[in-house]
Amino acid sequence: MAPEPATTELEVGATVTSAGVLYRVWSPGQPKADVVVERNGESRRLPLRPEGGGYWSAVDEDGRAGDLYRFKLGDGPLRPDVASRFQPEGVHGPSECIDPRAYRWRCQGWRRPRWAGQTLYEIHVGTLTAEGTFAAAARHLRELRELGIEAIEFMPLADFAGDRNWGYDGVCLFAPARCYGRPDDLRSLVDEAHGEGLLVVLDLVYNHLGPQGNYLGDYSPDYFRSDRETPWGRAFNLDGPHSAPVRALLLANAGYWLDEFRFDGIRLDATHAIPDASDRHILQDLTAAVHARGGFVIAEDERNFDGLLRRPDGSGYGIDAAWADDFHHQVRVALTGTQHAYFANYTGSAADLADTLSHGWSYRGQAFRSWDNRARGTPSDHLPARAFVYCIENHDQVGNRAFGERLEHLVSGQKFRAASLFLCLCPYPVMLFMGQEWAASTPFLFFCDHGGDLGERISEGRQREFGHESLPGLPPIPDPEAAETFRRSKLRWDERGQGGHGATLALYRACLRERQEVLRVNALHRKHWSVIRVGTFLALRYLVEDGGRMLLATFGTDLLAATELPALLQPDAGFVWSVVLDSDAEAFGGQAPGWTTDWVLRGPGALWLAARKKGDGDAPQL
Repeated sequence: MAPEPATTELEVGATVTSAGVLYRVWSPGQPKADVVVERNGESRRLPLRPEGGGYWSAVDEDGRAGDLYRFKLGDGPLRPDVASRFQPEGVHGPSECIDPRAYRWRCQGWRRPRWAGQTLYEIHVGTLTAEGTFAAAARHLRELRELGIEAIEFMPLADFAGDRNWGYDGVCLFAPARCYGRPDDLRSLVDEAHGEGLLVVLDLVYNHLGPQGNYLGDYSPDYFRSDRETPWGRAFNLDGPHSAPVRALLLANAGYWLDEFRFDGIRLDATHAIPDASDRHILQDLTAAVHARGGFVIAEDERNFDGLLRRPDGSGYGIDAAWADDFHHQVRVALTGTQHAYFANYTGSAADLADTLSHGWSYRGQAFRSWDNRARGTPSDHLPARAFVYCIENHDQVGNRAFGERLEHLVSGQKFRAASLFLCLCPYPVMLFMGQEWAASTPFLFFCDHGGDLGERISEGRQREFGHESLPGLPPIPDPEAAETFRRSKLRWDERGQGGHGATLALYRACLRERQEVLRVNALHRKHWSVIRVGTFLALRYLVEDGGRMLLATFGTDLLAATELPALLQPDAGFVWSVVLDSDAEAFGGQAPGWTTDWVLRGPGALWLAARKKGDGDAPQL
């Protein structure tokens, strides 16, 4: 489909037009409403006219892009716009009129593709580079494309209080965080990504707003439900009295990021915490709005609920894919033996890993200990493999640890390489967390910049939460409010060519190249692969045209003898298994080989095998 117009028609906000600037707000019950416009240190006040239904508007015929403005509701204080496109002085300051049509897009051949299980790369703009800006992030796009990444997933960009945050405390839903750059800097980043052939996905948060700088309640208490709380704050009013303008705001927001910044898809945060008893759930409307633009939707949802997704019969909310954390948890337990918190629900055994890989989710209606043994999940075999996004680390699983350790910091290089090869060549969509591909030395810590009493409470809460981990001989729990905590989380791209980091990068490049060349067409179709367990060993047998492929792995220390290969794992008559990739190869930082002709695999390790005709090629054969 052709690119959409450059702007979204917003029901509220400031819209730059040829006739000036149209200002519009929804603030029912006010006796009056004004907009105060600032330019070159001078300000002027324009009264807004009531339209009915709680809406107020006015056209500033002298208005133009670059004007700063705030709304005054009744006799209340000046407030920034709830649909501000930019907050140059922070979330408490004035909003800026932005004309999105002024940017000249360079990538003229851009078209949104459908969701097909593209390989994702999750990034936080502020810690991706030393500079922490949109412009600096753009300089690494080619490296990501050459790695084999197909889509970049940005952690939330909606502006937040302070100068550093994960993004889940956003309060200005339409304003790219000013600490990363201006709106056109983000447009340029997306433009360059498309020029490199990369898709861009944006994480959107509709389950709550941040604790500081949220002024929606000043416009109307009906923006939120007073009787519903999420773990992070009040829920939006999506189904109560006067909820229509609230729903319209969120729907416009999702469309805005696709229309004005050309994002290809969105990731919805914690959809299980978006309560809506309407006849049609807001998630259905959001998904329809994105699909109408040719985009796709990925959700984070702890329920393992098939109705969230696009079922083959057309029922369900229609979301294209969901993070499938069960896989991460099974692998983490298998590698580390951890059993605290929600990991207590997982064994990490080869049997449970095989079950997870066979179905997509581990929990499909079984009792879940962390839910007081209530049933969790629904059957999933009817869903396509592309509906499940797998990872072995992400921002939550790293940053919610006391010291922000990545998986590569917790296990041996041998185990990490085995898990990496296993992830990259599994049949489900794969997501990497920034720096994972070179086993980055830097942590990813929890950080924010609220200041004042709120900042002190957050710091104290973090200490209480993890105080038991700050034992004698261990460093203190990093203070999330400290600037140093943020700085420590920044990636060091110079590591990529150094020693073990470079070897790990070579492994990821090789794995993702195989994924693109061999698995891209067939891997996501369930009929083309099967999962087979042999003791503590897992095998994924792929049926492809040139004789087949097999992924063989174990996270234990057992040895699988060649004579123990069951018939299901034997190559077809006249073929032998040829070793294409060995996670313990010297080129990848290991002590190759992880196999011989007498025994197939010694754990922990993973092999990627190709069926070759006997005697063909020089690759090692089993």
